[in-house]
Amino acid sequence: MSMRVPVSWLREYVDLPTDLSTENLAARLTAFDLKLEEIISSGITGPLVVGRVLALVKEEQKNGKTINWCRVDVGPDHNDPSTPDAPGTDVPSRGIICGAHNFVEGDLVVVSLPGTYLPALGFEIGGRKTYGHFSDGMICSGAELGIGGDASGIIVLPEDSAQPGDDAVAVLGLDDVVLDLEVNPDRAYALSMRGVARDAAIAFGVPFHDPAEIDAESSGDAYPVRVDDPAACPVFTSRVVTGFDPSRPTPDWMARRIEQAGMRSISLAVDVSNYVMLELGQPNHAYDKAKLSGDIVVRRATAGEQITTLDDVERTLDPEDLLIADDSGPIGIAGVMGAAHVEIDQNTTDIVIEAAYFDPPTVFRSARRHKIGSEASKRNERGIDWALQARASQRIAELLVEHGGGTIESGLTQVGQAPASPTVELSVDLPARITGVDIDAITVVESLQANGCDVELDHDKLEVVPPSWRPDLRDPYDVVEEVLRVVGYDQVRSILPAAPGGRGLTKAQRLRRRAGLVLAGAGLVEVKTFPFAGPADFDRLGLSADDERRSQVLLENPLSAEEPGMTTTLLTGLMRALVLNVGRGHSDVQITETGRVFRPRGGASPIYGVDRAPSVEEFAAFDAVLPDQPIHIGIVLSGDRQKAGWGTQARRAGWADAIAIVRRLADVLHVPLEVRQAEYLPWHPGRCAEIVVGGQIVGHAGELHPRVVRDHGLSGVVAAAEVDLDALVAAAPDLGPKPSFSTFPVAKEDLALVVDADVPVETVAAALRGSSDLIESVRLFDVYTGDQIGEGSKSLAFALRLRAADRTLTDTDLADARNAAVSAAEAVGAMLRT
Repeated sequence: MSMRVPVSWLREYVDLPTDLSTENLAARLTAFDLKLEEIISSGITGPLVVGRVLALVKEEQKNGKTINWCRVDVGPDHNDPSTPDAPGTDVPSRGIICGAHNFVEGDLVVVSLPGTYLPALGFEIGGRKTYGHFSDGMICSGAELGIGGDASGIIVLPEDSAQPGDDAVAVLGLDDVVLDLEVNPDRAYALSMRGVARDAAIAFGVPFHDPAEIDAESSGDAYPVRVDDPAACPVFTSRVVTGFDPSRPTPDWMARRIEQAGMRSISLAVDVSNYVMLELGQPNHAYDKAKLSGDIVVRRATAGEQITTLDDVERTLDPEDLLIADDSGPIGIAGVMGAAHVEIDQNTTDIVIEAAYFDPPTVFRSARRHKIGSEASKRNERGIDWALQARASQRIAELLVEHGGGTIESGLTQVGQAPASPTVELSVDLPARITGVDIDAITVVESLQANGCDVELDHDKLEVVPPSWRPDLRDPYDVVEEVLRVVGYDQVRSILPAAPGGRGLTKAQRLRRRAGLVLAGAGLVEVKTFPFAGPADFDRLGLSADDERRSQVLLENPLSAEEPGMTTTLLTGLMRALVLNVGRGHSDVQITETGRVFRPRGGASPIYGVDRAPSVEEFAAFDAVLPDQPIHIGIVLSGDRQKAGWGTQARRAGWADAIAIVRRLADVLHVPLEVRQAEYLPWHPGRCAEIVVGGQIVGHAGELHPRVVRDHGLSGVVAAAEVDLDALVAAAPDLGPKPSFSTFPVAKEDLALVVDADVPVETVAAALRGSSDLIESVRLFDVYTGDQIGEGSKSLAFALRLRAADRTLTDTDLADARNAAVSAAEAVGAMLRT
């Protein structure tokens, strides 16, 4: 959250050096952990001056519009004595055309002379001929100067507030610069002028004038209050102002500061409430006393209870919502927003002021539940000063009476007391040891005292009691950070600590990196997709209603209602990436992704408190319901796998390419796998292979079903594979087999075997490989079907390479190995072709 800080307002509370530039102030606050987002200024350049209307002639135009032809005294340095047709040219002045009618002769106005640039309009003012006269400038409205209002009414300055020719930028306060500061969530105190001023005083070592130093009456009762949930509302105060005049306007200086801080000026009573919130950081609320019925009660909502908030939205409340209520029902969601039916209006004369401290998590949950991000809730949910309520309500009451008349009724109703700040104990040398900066005990104590902490030093031990406005200081390391903030983050040396000795990458890490290299070497481009999916994704993959892949881990707050859960297959994201790339004109797409899929285990997750660390048993119960999250590798191939070139023809990617990449991956990981024909959507039933390792199916590869391709808006053949990388890594040997090289010559044998057409090639190849230790490799080089071998059969031709590690093979060795291979093939239904 950001806080807009007008520098002139800031200077009222801290004695900043007079010659301090805005840039240096912003740089020091940024170094003090109040990061500058933007320096905001009016941006007005050129001669913007105060003028007095000397004469005004109304002239009706042919278009029905009436304009004012004015003579304006803009001071001796700017008047033009040569204005020939201005009314009353006996006095040096400027003639100006104006279409607004809310001013008369003798009024002080704001004039932008030729050469003035107004950012609100986006152009530079110049003299021009219009409505039959030469208009030598422009009389300005608030909208034209970017300070609110509309263009139908020009600014009329109070009499004697300035003289003609004075710099209007200074008169209107447009020379004030505003710092837009980013405030960290744990520094709610800095969402106020008081908090920023205190930090600025510490940063520059200058005096701080606390605007909360107010003598607040605290005896007697004002308006009756009952708190039914003191844990959620430790402190609640009320104060009453009577006889207020609702017609009184907000002072210009107050309205300007509220608008500079990024809020809108509404009415005097509302503006005073907002002004004190910005000044002190205490959210508050003002109720019309005449609209209240009975005592104010702080309680939890009942199921189904409703409230119409100030934004005119009717909301159904939750029993966890903390309410401000009276006999009529809810009059506000505590710390978030009030109800519309008790708001202050133009008839309000008696006001009840509420200032309270609410439990931050309670406010946070209500604000999120009802999607209300009010200025009050943003402060309450971060933790405000719990000792400020009485003084803040007194400040509001005094400003209401000062500018709106009336009387502050005697007494203050206060229910509850501010909680005590916890004591933080630490060693005095802890800041130096943690930061590596030479910070002595005196510096530690002075830094903490400057922040309002009570500090006791006993030898080498510190006892620190944080101030009421610093709920973020809770443990010794919070204190260390606060000391370093004062000393300066720039004092920390930019020296990296020596890395401890390690054991290098784990087996899984090494093999995952090796797998990545294999995929890159296969020409695949790695992509990363969002791990979210929905029913439409599974429909496009053709998954049946009872497919286990439709069972998802659902998200509490998904990015898209169409993708409400975590994906169970990488193909959902890869197919979206394929569609995107094809749609952008890429005809050949070969992509891969390595990522997790999520499979729910079932059961509700236990919720533990934050007051202690979970036990071993509680951790186990939590882990038991976490989803399985194995790492998968997904592959999608579309278009040409081999490009056309000199002497080569293009080749489209197909099912064999997907299987070949999986085989290559298994070979590099030294994992023996089996490839078997299967039917498994979204793959084509006749062009799908299941990948088996150790008897367990770890993935599938092949060609996607044509219907799946069509449902994704694609055409042609799309090959894909998805395998469980964790399963491959688990099956891989720790170091892989030791490389061995034989220096003896290789022998070659070819076998032609006849098998039934439905026998997988891999079944026969595996039998051949396991038939003899002398067989080094088995390669299928031909498949034949036809009349010569009969219907329902096929001929498989294999090239066998044989070699021994310790000798040259003899004819007998070769004959024995060949016979063994034939016998092994016969065992799986193959016969030697004659």
